[in-house]
Amino acid sequence: MTGPEASGAGMLLTARDIRELAEAAGIRPSKQRGQNFVMDPNTVRTIVGRAGVEPGQAVLEVGPGLGSLTLGLLEAGGEVVAVELDRGLAELLPLTLRARGVQEDRFRLVHADALQVTELPALPGAGAPASLVANLPYNVATPILLTILERFDSIRSALVMVQSEVVDRLTAGPGSRTYGGPSVKAAWYGRAVHAGRISRQIFWPVPNVDSALVELVRHEEPLGTAAERETVFAVVDAAFAQRRKTLRAALAGWAGSAARSEQILRGAGIDPGARGETLGIEEFRAIARAEREIA
Repeated sequence: MTGPEASGAGMLLTARDIRELAEAAGIRPSKQRGQNFVMDPNTVRTIVGRAGVEPGQAVLEVGPGLGSLTLGLLEAGGEVVAVELDRGLAELLPLTLRARGVQEDRFRLVHADALQVTELPALPGAGAPASLVANLPYNVATPILLTILERFDSIRSALVMVQSEVVDRLTAGPGSRTYGGPSVKAAWYGRAVHAGRISRQIFWPVPNVDSALVELVRHEEPLGTAAERETVFAVVDAAFAQRRKTLRAALAGWAGSAARSEQILRGAGIDPGARGETLGIEEFRAIARAEREIA
């Protein structure tokens, strides 16, 4: 970065900057795409600080919008790969960064749907992104997070801003009323924790829901292979599709019959009369292993 805009308060976008940029480009936040732009530099610095972004570290951002968080990551010394679906925002962002003195080799923009991206560009000297830091589009936050963790092993940690209720689901444990499929799937990849609440007032437009940060750090060693994960996730989906049913009944379709689901459950050492909401990731793994052994 060069010039006076490259450091200090001048680099980050204020609420006034956000509105002026949007007005000049004819951009309005899209409710359909779950867009709520962050307008508070202090919140941006808090998020970047919690993420522990270090100079030279490659970071993945999904849904950069007008660039508030992007500039915070760059200010901390990060190198950013940003994935943006909206054409207008994708065209505007490089211009905004350039106007604030960001060197072009510190930033890569991927104009695509994050759920369709299968390859991430490497940044000179920084390599592939090792962390995900983002204000995720609220209507697809969970699928985006789980998809990125599935596809990109280089991502070792994630700190994302989502609806508070999504954080509750991702961090819930067995027996909790918010525990479900996303809770178990997140636990396959790592440990998810609540990382702080975010005021509604720092967004434009102000959302009708509360927001919070969820942090996930990957397990040092994967719990299993991709094939094993697919089997485990199939069990999870079946168990929570009819969460009030016993596992014997809920897994009957997946197993082929209620009798076979009971056989598999007993082979895994799990009570066929239990419900999916009482099992942790290790129990779901045991069911998948038992199914392979019986097959």
